[in-house]
Amino acid sequence: MSHPNAVLTPRGRRRLVSLVEEQGLTFRAAAAAVGVSVATVWEWVTRWRRASAGERQGLACLHDRSSAPHRQPRLFDALVQARIVLARRRTGWGPRLIAGELEMAHQSVWKVLRRHGYSRIARTPREAGRRYEWPCPGDLLHMDTKRYARFTRPGHAVTGVRDRAGVDRHVRVGYQYAHAIIDDHSRLAYVELHDDERAGTVTAFTGRAIEWFASHAIRVHRLMTDNAWSYTHNRSLAELLDHNEIRHLVTRPYRPQTNGKIERFHQTMAREWGYGVVYASHADRQRALPYWLDHYNERRAHSALGGQVPISRVRNLCRHDS
Repeated sequence: MSHPNAVLTPRGRRRLVSLVEEQGLTFRAAAAAVGVSVATVWEWVTRWRRASAGERQGLACLHDRSSAPHRQPRLFDALVQARIVLARRRTGWGPRLIAGELEMAHQSVWKVLRRHGYSRIARTPREAGRRYEWPCPGDLLHMDTKRYARFTRPGHAVTGVRDRAGVDRHVRVGYQYAHAIIDDHSRLAYVELHDDERAGTVTAFTGRAIEWFASHAIRVHRLMTDNAWSYTHNRSLAELLDHNEIRHLVTRPYRPQTNGKIERFHQTMAREWGYGVVYASHADRQRALPYWLDHYNERRAHSALGGQVPISRVRNLCRHDS
Protein backbone atom coordinates (compact mmCIF):
# COMPACT_ATOMS: atom_id res chain seq x y z
CA MET A 1 0.00 0.00 0.00
CA SER A 2 1.29 3.49 -0.91
CA HIS A 3 1.30 6.24 1.66
CA PRO A 4 -0.54 9.54 0.96
CA ASN A 5 2.64 11.47 0.13
CA ALA A 6 4.14 8.86 -2.21
CA VAL A 7 4.98 9.74 -5.81
CA LEU A 8 2.68 7.08 -7.22
CA THR A 9 -0.60 7.56 -5.42
CA PRO A 10 -3.64 6.88 -7.66
CA ARG A 11 -3.54 10.52 -8.76
CA GLY A 12 0.20 10.31 -9.35
CA ARG A 13 -0.31 7.20 -11.45
CA ARG A 14 -2.96 9.05 -13.45
CA ARG A 15 -0.46 11.82 -14.20
CA LEU A 16 2.09 9.16 -15.21
CA VAL A 17 -0.41 7.60 -17.61
CA SER A 18 -1.26 11.01 -19.08
CA LEU A 19 2.40 11.55 -19.99
CA VAL A 20 2.15 8.54 -22.31
CA GLU A 21 -1.49 8.60 -23.41
CA GLU A 22 -2.06 12.33 -23.74
CA GLN A 23 1.37 13.91 -24.19
CA GLY A 24 2.78 11.13 -26.32
CA LEU A 25 5.97 10.45 -24.37
CA THR A 26 7.66 7.08 -24.67
CA PHE A 27 7.72 4.73 -21.70
CA ARG A 28 11.41 5.52 -21.15
CA ALA A 29 10.88 9.30 -21.31
CA ALA A 30 7.90 9.13 -18.92
CA ALA A 31 9.89 6.98 -16.50
CA ALA A 32 12.76 9.52 -16.52
CA ALA A 33 10.35 12.42 -15.97
CA VAL A 34 8.72 10.86 -12.91
CA GLY A 35 11.76 9.05 -11.55
CA VAL A 36 10.49 5.47 -11.78
CA SER A 37 11.44 2.40 -13.77
CA VAL A 38 10.24 1.67 -17.29
CA ALA A 39 8.53 -1.49 -15.99
CA THR A 40 6.49 0.63 -13.59
CA VAL A 41 5.31 2.86 -16.42
CA TRP A 42 4.38 -0.19 -18.48
CA GLU A 43 2.43 -1.67 -15.54
CA TRP A 44 0.17 1.35 -14.96
CA VAL A 45 -0.32 2.27 -18.61
CA THR A 46 -1.31 -1.34 -19.37
CA ARG A 47 -3.83 -1.36 -16.50
CA TRP A 48 -5.27 1.91 -17.76
CA ARG A 49 -5.67 0.63 -21.32
CA ARG A 50 -7.39 -2.58 -20.14
CA ALA A 51 -9.77 -0.80 -17.75
CA SER A 52 -13.37 0.02 -18.49
CA ALA A 53 -14.72 3.57 -18.62
CA GLY A 54 -16.18 3.26 -15.13
CA GLU A 55 -12.89 2.03 -13.66
CA ARG A 56 -11.04 4.91 -15.30
CA GLN A 57 -13.49 7.52 -14.02
CA GLY A 58 -13.04 6.50 -10.38
CA LEU A 59 -9.35 5.60 -10.81
CA ALA A 60 -10.19 2.12 -9.50
CA CYS A 61 -7.82 0.59 -12.03
CA LEU A 62 -4.92 2.58 -10.55
CA HIS A 63 -5.38 1.48 -6.94
CA ASP A 64 -3.21 -1.19 -5.28
CA ARG A 65 -4.40 -4.77 -5.62
CA SER A 66 -4.11 -7.54 -3.10
CA SER A 67 -0.98 -9.64 -3.45
CA ALA A 68 -2.80 -12.76 -2.27
CA PRO A 69 -2.73 -15.59 -4.83
CA HIS A 70 -5.91 -16.30 -6.78
CA ARG A 71 -5.85 -19.96 -5.74
CA GLN A 72 -4.98 -21.21 -2.27
CA PRO A 73 -5.52 -24.98 -2.31
CA ARG A 74 -4.16 -25.40 1.25
CA LEU A 75 -6.50 -22.81 2.72
CA PHE A 76 -8.97 -24.14 5.31
CA ASP A 77 -12.51 -24.33 4.01
CA ALA A 78 -15.16 -22.00 5.45
CA LEU A 79 -16.50 -24.62 7.89
CA VAL A 80 -13.10 -25.26 9.52
CA GLN A 81 -12.42 -21.53 9.77
CA ALA A 82 -15.80 -21.03 11.41
CA ARG A 83 -14.95 -23.74 14.00
CA ILE A 84 -11.71 -21.94 14.87
CA VAL A 85 -13.41 -18.58 15.23
CA LEU A 86 -16.21 -20.11 17.29
CA ALA A 87 -13.68 -21.73 19.64
CA ARG A 88 -11.98 -18.37 20.08
CA ARG A 89 -15.22 -16.59 20.90
CA ARG A 90 -16.40 -19.39 23.18
CA THR A 91 -13.25 -19.82 25.26
CA GLY A 92 -11.09 -16.74 24.69
CA TRP A 93 -8.12 -19.09 24.27
CA GLY A 94 -5.03 -18.32 22.24
CA PRO A 95 -3.95 -20.17 19.07
CA ARG A 96 -1.99 -22.91 20.89
CA LEU A 97 -4.88 -24.00 23.11
CA ILE A 98 -7.35 -23.86 20.26
CA ALA A 99 -4.95 -25.84 18.04
CA GLY A 100 -4.66 -28.50 20.75
CA GLU A 101 -8.42 -28.82 21.07
CA LEU A 102 -9.03 -28.96 17.30
CA GLU A 103 -5.86 -30.96 16.54
CA MET A 104 -4.40 -28.40 14.16
CA ALA A 105 -1.12 -26.54 13.82
CA HIS A 106 -1.17 -23.48 16.02
CA GLN A 107 0.34 -21.33 13.25
CA SER A 108 -2.54 -22.23 10.96
CA VAL A 109 -5.02 -21.38 13.71
CA TRP A 110 -3.32 -18.03 14.27
CA LYS A 111 -3.54 -17.19 10.56
CA VAL A 112 -7.27 -17.93 10.53
CA LEU A 113 -7.84 -15.80 13.62
CA ARG A 114 -5.85 -12.95 12.12
CA ARG A 115 -7.70 -13.20 8.82
CA HIS A 116 -11.02 -12.84 10.61
CA GLY A 117 -9.87 -10.14 13.03
CA TYR A 118 -9.72 -12.34 16.15
CA SER A 119 -5.96 -12.45 16.71
CA ARG A 120 -6.50 -10.02 19.59
CA ILE A 121 -9.46 -9.93 21.92
CA ALA A 122 -11.26 -6.63 21.54
CA ARG A 123 -11.00 -4.41 24.57
CA THR A 124 -14.16 -3.49 26.41
CA PRO A 125 -15.07 0.09 25.48
CA ARG A 126 -14.23 2.53 28.24
CA GLU A 127 -17.16 4.06 29.99
CA ALA A 128 -17.64 7.73 29.28
CA GLY A 129 -16.48 9.98 32.08
CA ARG A 130 -19.11 11.54 34.31
CA ARG A 131 -17.81 14.84 35.61
CA TYR A 132 -19.45 16.46 38.61
CA GLU A 133 -18.61 19.26 40.99
CA TRP A 134 -20.38 20.35 44.14
CA PRO A 135 -21.30 24.05 44.10
CA CYS A 136 -19.57 25.22 47.31
CA PRO A 137 -16.41 24.43 49.29
CA GLY A 138 -17.14 21.96 52.05
CA ASP A 139 -20.13 20.38 50.33
CA LEU A 140 -18.04 17.24 49.79
CA LEU A 141 -14.53 16.17 50.80
CA HIS A 142 -12.70 13.17 49.34
CA MET A 143 -10.34 11.11 51.53
CA ASP A 144 -7.87 8.33 50.74
CA THR A 145 -4.31 7.16 51.49
CA LYS A 146 -1.26 6.24 49.41
CA ARG A 147 1.76 4.24 50.50
CA TYR A 148 5.37 5.39 50.02
CA ALA A 149 8.41 3.28 50.83
CA ARG A 150 10.98 4.58 53.27
CA PHE A 151 14.61 4.67 52.08
CA THR A 152 17.99 5.75 53.38
CA ARG A 153 19.44 6.60 49.97
CA PRO A 154 17.96 7.15 46.49
CA GLY A 155 17.14 4.00 44.53
CA HIS A 156 17.93 3.07 40.94
CA ALA A 157 14.49 4.19 39.74
CA VAL A 158 15.65 7.82 40.02
CA THR A 159 19.44 7.56 39.93
CA GLY A 160 19.90 4.78 37.38
CA VAL A 161 22.65 3.26 39.56
CA ARG A 162 22.22 -0.42 40.42
CA ASP A 163 25.24 -1.04 42.61
CA ARG A 164 23.38 -1.86 45.81
CA ALA A 165 24.97 -4.52 47.93
CA GLY A 166 23.10 -7.61 49.02
CA VAL A 167 22.84 -6.29 52.58
CA ASP A 168 21.09 -3.14 51.33
CA ARG A 169 18.59 -5.13 49.30
CA HIS A 170 17.47 -7.11 52.31
CA VAL A 171 17.01 -4.12 54.63
CA ARG A 172 13.32 -3.60 55.40
CA VAL A 173 12.70 0.05 56.33
CA GLY A 174 8.89 -0.03 56.00
CA TYR A 175 6.46 2.47 54.56
CA GLN A 176 4.92 5.86 55.16
CA TYR A 177 1.25 6.48 54.47
CA ALA A 178 0.12 9.77 52.96
CA HIS A 179 -3.36 10.50 54.35
CA ALA A 180 -5.02 13.10 52.14
CA ILE A 181 -8.31 15.00 51.99
CA ILE A 182 -9.29 17.23 49.07
CA ASP A 183 -12.26 19.55 48.71
CA ASP A 184 -14.49 18.68 45.76
CA HIS A 185 -15.25 22.26 44.71
CA SER A 186 -11.98 24.09 45.29
CA ARG A 187 -9.47 21.16 45.15
CA LEU A 188 -7.92 22.55 48.34
CA ALA A 189 -5.89 19.69 49.85
CA TYR A 190 -4.70 18.67 53.31
CA VAL A 191 -2.07 15.92 53.71
CA GLU A 192 -0.23 14.25 56.58
CA LEU A 193 2.36 11.44 56.58
CA HIS A 194 1.93 8.65 59.15
CA ASP A 195 3.45 5.27 59.89
CA ASP A 196 0.18 3.36 59.49
CA GLU A 197 -3.41 3.63 58.33
CA ARG A 198 -5.12 2.25 61.42
CA ALA A 199 -8.46 3.45 62.72
CA GLY A 200 -7.02 5.69 65.43
CA THR A 201 -4.63 7.35 63.01
CA VAL A 202 -7.42 7.93 60.48
CA THR A 203 -9.71 9.48 63.09
CA ALA A 204 -7.05 11.81 64.47
CA PHE A 205 -6.05 12.88 60.96
CA THR A 206 -9.67 13.54 59.99
CA GLY A 207 -10.21 15.67 63.07
CA ARG A 208 -7.19 17.84 62.30
CA ALA A 209 -8.29 18.12 58.66
CA ILE A 210 -11.75 19.33 59.69
CA GLU A 211 -10.13 21.98 61.91
CA TRP A 212 -7.79 22.99 59.07
CA PHE A 213 -10.67 23.46 56.65
CA ALA A 214 -12.55 25.39 59.34
CA SER A 215 -9.56 27.75 59.61
CA HIS A 216 -10.25 28.56 55.95
CA ALA A 217 -13.93 29.22 56.79
CA ILE A 218 -15.02 25.94 55.16
CA ARG A 219 -17.85 24.11 56.90
CA VAL A 220 -17.68 20.41 55.99
CA HIS A 221 -21.00 18.73 55.15
CA ARG A 222 -20.01 15.41 53.55
CA LEU A 223 -16.97 13.13 53.46
CA MET A 224 -16.48 10.43 50.81
CA THR A 225 -14.14 7.43 51.25
CA ASP A 226 -13.71 4.00 49.77
CA ASN A 227 -14.71 0.83 51.62
CA ALA A 228 -11.46 0.34 53.53
CA TRP A 229 -11.95 -1.21 56.96
CA SER A 230 -10.42 1.80 58.73
CA TYR A 231 -13.14 3.98 57.19
CA THR A 232 -16.27 1.85 57.22
CA HIS A 233 -15.72 -0.05 60.52
CA ASN A 234 -14.12 2.80 62.44
CA ARG A 235 -16.37 3.65 65.41
CA SER A 236 -14.30 6.65 66.49
CA LEU A 237 -14.46 8.10 62.98
CA ALA A 238 -18.23 7.64 62.90
CA GLU A 239 -18.54 9.43 66.25
CA LEU A 240 -16.31 12.28 65.02
CA LEU A 241 -18.41 12.75 61.89
CA ASP A 242 -21.68 12.58 63.86
CA HIS A 243 -20.38 15.16 66.32
CA ASN A 244 -19.55 17.55 63.45
CA GLU A 245 -22.79 16.71 61.57
CA ILE A 246 -20.86 15.37 58.59
CA ARG A 247 -22.45 12.73 56.40
CA HIS A 248 -20.17 9.80 55.52
CA LEU A 249 -20.47 8.60 51.92
CA VAL A 250 -18.73 5.47 50.61
CA THR A 251 -18.01 4.47 47.04
CA ARG A 252 -19.44 1.40 45.40
CA PRO A 253 -17.08 -1.59 45.75
CA TYR A 254 -14.51 -1.82 42.93
CA ARG A 255 -15.56 1.62 41.70
CA PRO A 256 -12.65 4.03 42.38
CA GLN A 257 -13.90 6.43 39.70
CA THR A 258 -16.52 7.71 42.15
CA ASN A 259 -13.71 9.02 44.34
CA GLY A 260 -11.70 10.06 41.32
CA LYS A 261 -10.66 13.52 42.51
CA ILE A 262 -8.60 12.18 45.41
CA GLU A 263 -7.23 9.39 43.21
CA ARG A 264 -6.10 12.01 40.70
CA PHE A 265 -4.63 14.15 43.47
CA HIS A 266 -2.53 11.21 44.67
CA GLN A 267 -1.23 10.75 41.11
CA THR A 268 -0.24 14.41 40.94
CA MET A 269 1.38 14.32 44.39
CA ALA A 270 3.34 11.16 43.54
CA ARG A 271 4.57 12.57 40.23
CA GLU A 272 5.51 16.05 41.47
CA TRP A 273 6.49 15.44 45.11
CA GLY A 274 6.98 11.74 45.81
CA TYR A 275 8.95 10.67 42.73
CA GLY A 276 9.58 13.90 40.83
CA VAL A 277 12.57 14.92 42.96
CA VAL A 278 15.68 12.94 43.95
CA TYR A 279 15.74 12.89 47.75
CA ALA A 280 18.64 11.72 49.88
CA SER A 281 16.24 9.85 52.18
CA HIS A 282 12.58 9.56 53.07
CA ALA A 283 13.17 12.10 55.84
CA ASP A 284 14.11 14.72 53.23
CA ARG A 285 11.04 13.79 51.24
CA GLN A 286 8.88 14.24 54.31
CA ARG A 287 10.37 17.68 55.03
CA ALA A 288 9.58 18.75 51.46
CA LEU A 289 5.87 17.90 51.71
CA PRO A 290 4.64 21.13 53.41
CA TYR A 291 6.39 23.25 50.77
CA TRP A 292 4.92 21.27 47.88
CA LEU A 293 1.46 21.30 49.47
CA ASP A 294 1.64 25.06 49.91
CA HIS A 295 2.64 25.35 46.24
CA TYR A 296 -0.28 23.11 45.22
CA ASN A 297 -2.87 25.08 47.19
CA GLU A 298 -1.55 28.61 46.69
CA ARG A 299 0.32 28.86 43.38
CA ARG A 300 -0.13 25.81 41.14
CA ALA A 301 -2.67 26.41 38.34
CA HIS A 302 -5.28 23.65 38.20
CA SER A 303 -6.58 22.66 34.75
CA ALA A 304 -9.95 21.49 36.12
CA LEU A 305 -10.43 24.97 37.62
CA GLY A 306 -9.78 26.77 34.35
CA GLY A 307 -6.21 27.66 35.30
CA GLN A 308 -7.11 28.98 38.75
CA VAL A 309 -5.37 27.92 41.95
CA PRO A 310 -7.41 26.05 44.60
CA ILE A 311 -7.20 28.83 47.19
CA SER A 312 -8.85 31.25 44.75
CA ARG A 313 -12.12 29.35 45.10
CA VAL A 314 -12.02 29.61 48.86
CA ARG A 315 -11.45 33.34 49.32
CA ASN A 316 -14.92 34.18 48.04
CA LEU A 317 -17.03 31.43 49.53
CA CYS A 318 -20.53 30.89 48.28
CA ARG A 319 -23.21 31.43 50.90
CA HIS A 320 -20.91 34.10 52.36
CA ASP A 321 -20.83 37.82 51.66
CA SER A 322 -17.50 38.91 50.19
